[in-house]
Amino acid sequence: MTGVLRRRNPAAKIVAALLVAAGLIPAVDPVTAGAVLAATVLLLPFAGLERRALLTVGVPLVLAAFSVGLVNLLFGESGPMTAFGLAVRLLAIALPGVLVALTSDPTETADALVQRLKVPERPALGVLAALRLIPLLAAHWRTLTLARRARGLEPGRNPAALAAQFAGKAFALLVRAIRTGTLLATAMDARGFGTGPRTHARTSRWSGADGALIAGTVLVLVAAHLLSMRMGTWRLLFG
Repeated sequence: MTGVLRRRNPAAKIVAALLVAAGLIPAVDPVTAGAVLAATVLLLPFAGLERRALLTVGVPLVLAAFSVGLVNLLFGESGPMTAFGLAVRLLAIALPGVLVALTSDPTETADALVQRLKVPERPALGVLAALRLIPLLAAHWRTLTLARRARGLEPGRNPAALAAQFAGKAFALLVRAIRTGTLLATAMDARGFGTGPRTHARTSRWSGADGALIAGTVLVLVAAHLLSMRMGTWRLLFG
């Protein structure tokens, strides 16, 4: 059963993640988001992901959710339950999107966007190019780190120096990304990408399991809202 999520059509996973976002954005109570988050966590063993990859993306998500909850707790006026609910909601919305990105092949994603979700080919090809460039940008970041280390520019434990070095590396990576994107866009335009109807070397196949994934997502969302209502914690963002 390991890797079941990888075999699902990317279009189904994207629709499921969008449904989760649409269903949780209006709700600010912790029970609704917590139920959806628990259901998503139960899917992790079936995602076929390595523990290192989960930790790499999970730790920043947890830190972001903690910071959102802390800021709302200290400076908000709605109380600790709302602050906790906002933190859990952030995790519940972000985690499905992360799973979609980690378990979907970029080429299959572009094919699914065009063939299944009827996205215009030009933005779909842009998504494909962006996904393909993520590992390249990661390699550039490592190269920048090694280059600064070779020049003896290690900041040590000085927080100000660490922040300055991070800002410098981020700016250098931004410049590199803009140059790479410009060259790639020119090359793709020169080859006629996105200028008209194109044939597809691969067919984006849709199975019953893909429909079951979407149906299961809807059921989980409905069950989460009903559970929150039954417990008396259900609260809307503008309620």
